[in-house]
Amino acid sequence: MQPLKYALKASRRQSLLSMVIWQIFRTYRTTSNFKTKAYPELEKEQDKGVRRDFSARLATGPTFQHFLRNVSTPQEESEKSGSSSAVEDLPPYLPAEALVGKRRKVYLETYGCQMNVNDAEIAWSILEKNGYLRTNSLHEADVILLVTCSIREKAEQAIWHRLKRLKSVKARRPKSQVPLRIGILGCMAERLKEEILQREQLVDIIAGPDSYRDLPRLLTLADSGQRSANVLLSLEETYADIMPVQTSPNATSAFVSIMRGCDNMCSYCIVPFTRGRERSRPIASILEEVKKLSEQGLKEVTLLGQNVNSYRDNSEIQFNNAAPTNLSRGFSENYKMKKGGLRFADLLDQVSRIDPEMRIRFTSPHPKDFPDEVLQLIQERNNICKQIHLPAQSGSSRILEIMRRGYTREAYLDLIYHIRESIPGVSLSSDFIAGFCGETEEDHLQTLSLLREVRYNIGFLFAYSMRQKTRAYHRLQDDVPEELKQRRLAELITAFREGAAEANMAVVGHTQLILVEGPSKRSTTELYGRNDGNIKVIFPDIELEDGLTRAQPGDYVLVKITSSNSQSLKGVALCRTSLQDFSARI
Repeated sequence: MQPLKYALKASRRQSLLSMVIWQIFRTYRTTSNFKTKAYPELEKEQDKGVRRDFSARLATGPTFQHFLRNVSTPQEESEKSGSSSAVEDLPPYLPAEALVGKRRKVYLETYGCQMNVNDAEIAWSILEKNGYLRTNSLHEADVILLVTCSIREKAEQAIWHRLKRLKSVKARRPKSQVPLRIGILGCMAERLKEEILQREQLVDIIAGPDSYRDLPRLLTLADSGQRSANVLLSLEETYADIMPVQTSPNATSAFVSIMRGCDNMCSYCIVPFTRGRERSRPIASILEEVKKLSEQGLKEVTLLGQNVNSYRDNSEIQFNNAAPTNLSRGFSENYKMKKGGLRFADLLDQVSRIDPEMRIRFTSPHPKDFPDEVLQLIQERNNICKQIHLPAQSGSSRILEIMRRGYTREAYLDLIYHIRESIPGVSLSSDFIAGFCGETEEDHLQTLSLLREVRYNIGFLFAYSMRQKTRAYHRLQDDVPEELKQRRLAELITAFREGAAEANMAVVGHTQLILVEGPSKRSTTELYGRNDGNIKVIFPDIELEDGLTRAQPGDYVLVKITSSNSQSLKGVALCRTSLQDFSARI
């Protein structure tokens, strides 16, 4: 019923505007027609002067706000007549000055995927332009915003626990200060809007992934004592005109959102219901953002999207031809094939040309969208990282069909071999789900064998948790017991780590190019960075071989790898270099 309720609210706004226009027209018609009907001889002269004095009479007559105050809505008419209505009142009209943040301090916490990190930067950019200040101290904050994730139950539970802790923070707020406002943003806001408002009375505002532009208005309504929400999904919103503000002042890398939403409708996935349909940013706005990040000195950007390699820019008419979509061999779509527009290979080509010293990554792709032109670009361009995320989810063709993934185990393995042949030394990562609906022990063994055959460098493995609204929720049974899910998950993790340890061991003794990110979290005497394959590399924070200085965040350094495990590499830094110089040496 929620989409209907919000559709009704939008319809009532349109009806109100129509009534306002009708009132203006009726007022003008009444005053102008009186003379012409009473005195026909004046009709001709009246016609000549009507346009001339119409603006003058409008300027001295009732204003738009007058009609907003005085026109009755259908709900108000029903209330006058004693009948009830379930539709909510329209929000009050807010002047522009009411939306100013008045230097109140905002504290942002981000949970979940990289897209949420980017969303936090977009939300902060909007609030900063409206007069809010940023704080990294929870206890200094006037506004606390949690950017949330709904992809798994564990992610949502973390938010519920956090809200309980924030309840005491809000209760201890001195009355001499402005009231503390707490907001839930992102996917959880979209999925559980009513439950959040009912279960946790301390939440003041709720904003879905497509509603961040509305944050100033929602916070202003909260100041008047109203708890407010906007979780409307959009078919067009990409925030293309908003330059995200980096939340970490010392960052060496940034996320650049190139598209939002997803059309794949995998049976287990909540994303199409929390982030809406797939839509892409115009390529010009993406290039402008990457150029600005390059000018700021950042050395790495990650292109973001729920299905990033299905990017399609149809904003320029000359590119809207009927060229067919080229899928990976043996893969299919769950929706009608789209045509025309600039594709992901076009975007990757242009982004990689902006700054030869800036690394380019992308996530998260779908295996179906890897035509040869994308693989060729990755192989040819020195600054496009030789690292590909290739979510498998399962090694069983039967389960893959139930998941609606659009490929078989055999097609997926053929793509793996083709990628490794096209991009020598490529680093592969993947996602896997343990205990999906109907998974048998044989299906689980198929997934184990896939992990052992491929030997991924990086893995993200989780036990299945059913999400409401998904196809699995409506049509399948979550019939694998929790203890069995956890046992299978543990076995998948063991198989992944064995393969990753072997893959990482193969680079011991080699020299790799590392982008330094900062001090190691476990030791103040060590630094860490990432290699081209996105593997963490740790090395001592000592003077380099040039004997002049130590490595700094944002530096490219050569590191000789001395040891490894399944999660990271260790080595010794040799000297500073550049991405182009390193590429010329290999």
